[in-house]
Amino acid sequence: MSPDRAVLERAVERGERQGGSVEFKERLEKSVHLTDGRRESLVAQLRHRILSGDGEATYVVGVTDDGGITGIPRESFSESMDVLSLLAEEADAHIEDVDTWGVDGGIVGLAAVREGAVLETDDEHVVVGTAGHVDHGKSTLVGTLVTGQPDDGEGGTRGYLDVQPHEVERGLSADLSYGVYGFDDEGPVRMDNPHRKSDRARVVEKSDRLVSFVDTVGHEPWLRTTIRGLVGQKLDYGLLTVAADDGPTKTTREHLGVLLATELPTIVAVTKADLVDADRLEAVEREVERLLREVDRTPLPVGRHGVDAAVEEIGETVVPVVRTSAVTREGVETLDELFERLPKTAGVEGRFRMYVDRTYDVKGVGAVASGTVMSGEVEAGDELLLGPMADGSFREVEVRSIEMHYHRVDHAKAGRIVGIALKGVDEADVERGMALLPRTADPTPVREFEAEVVVLNHPTRIRDGYEPVVHLETVSEAASFYPEGGQLLPGDSGRTRVRFKFRPYLVEAGQKFVFREGQSKGVGTVTDITPADD
Repeated sequence: MSPDRAVLERAVERGERQGGSVEFKERLEKSVHLTDGRRESLVAQLRHRILSGDGEATYVVGVTDDGGITGIPRESFSESMDVLSLLAEEADAHIEDVDTWGVDGGIVGLAAVREGAVLETDDEHVVVGTAGHVDHGKSTLVGTLVTGQPDDGEGGTRGYLDVQPHEVERGLSADLSYGVYGFDDEGPVRMDNPHRKSDRARVVEKSDRLVSFVDTVGHEPWLRTTIRGLVGQKLDYGLLTVAADDGPTKTTREHLGVLLATELPTIVAVTKADLVDADRLEAVEREVERLLREVDRTPLPVGRHGVDAAVEEIGETVVPVVRTSAVTREGVETLDELFERLPKTAGVEGRFRMYVDRTYDVKGVGAVASGTVMSGEVEAGDELLLGPMADGSFREVEVRSIEMHYHRVDHAKAGRIVGIALKGVDEADVERGMALLPRTADPTPVREFEAEVVVLNHPTRIRDGYEPVVHLETVSEAASFYPEGGQLLPGDSGRTRVRFKFRPYLVEAGQKFVFREGQSKGVGTVTDITPADD
């Protein structure tokens, strides 16, 4: 018997007792259990169970009143969770966690219901995209920021960022950032153990201001993943790391180019200051400053000019530079102050829009699409459109529930990194690059668009039919280029027609994108769209 199954068996053994916190339900149906008289009775029952459990009740769904494990079909279990969520809301409580097991009759599940309403997300939430060459201390620095713990000199704190979403038991967290901390009236709110879902949820719940990190990959072969992390999220700032014992590299330049091409206000952290002497540290800082001036940016050493100047000046032309060490924690307080004070930059106006970055199939819940809310707001129960599908169509879906950093929320605004459980679609039909929009939207699937591009690097020249991979929002798709005038040279800027090779996507004028193929790289802005053809 697995430990997971043991949890279920222990709950069943405890059973429904007068004055106990466990409740058995074979199923909960909207047409039966949400009628006026029944609803009030069930809410009162839930409150009683929560009080008996000192603030937490356990609902076992898919069992008979005497504890017989029968299981129910997947759709019935999903409906039961919807009903239980509504009952919990009326009881001023929320579903904190759900475990499910497959049985011959379908699914049996255990839901932990805790007192207190679901988290409100009106607080500021700043999202930071990290970049930097491999072994330049990017993940280690972020690990020290979110925990407050100094590194052991071997990159130990970077292990706090290695929890992949598919390893999370429920698969609903959408923890794309790999790190989160926050601030309240007393200062930083950090994680004690980032591997515990409850610890991350505590940070989200307690903080008045959240800082999430979208951690990218430093190896050159995975530049595609880095681009997806920087282009496909609703980022407010970029954090580029340069190791003091190595200095700027080719990868450093490429990552800086992507950050600046997307017009992201950026901070450079010179890391591993503890490994070099003062002369070497100053020499690397001068290299960083030269690199920034080469791309028409003004470096602002925060140690010399102060945090006030950095907060006031950071933007399209000014890049603050901070000297740091994850081992000695040098510069950590400076970064704390910056992230606490820097304003949110990502816009929040307009209709709801989210591009799908990852998908999961959660037993008993169904399809879950995760990503960053790009604009507008979404609530549980909203009716949405998902697509475009390969044929250009959009499918009607409904929002079952929303989670942010392991915490159930009732709505999410632009900039939030969330997982949205969807009703009306199978996980196999949800793909990265698709978009979620309000059902009232009239989206246009796009197979081809016009763009202004800048060729950052190319061995010869770009001609008609050139086929790089285009990274736009979370879309990563091969496309054919047809430059105006027939060609583009390295360093050139100009207009081109871009056509996705295999299928249409949701593309809008003004969106930024990156394209690459081998050593060839460039950036662009969508200027006009052509509706998808038949």
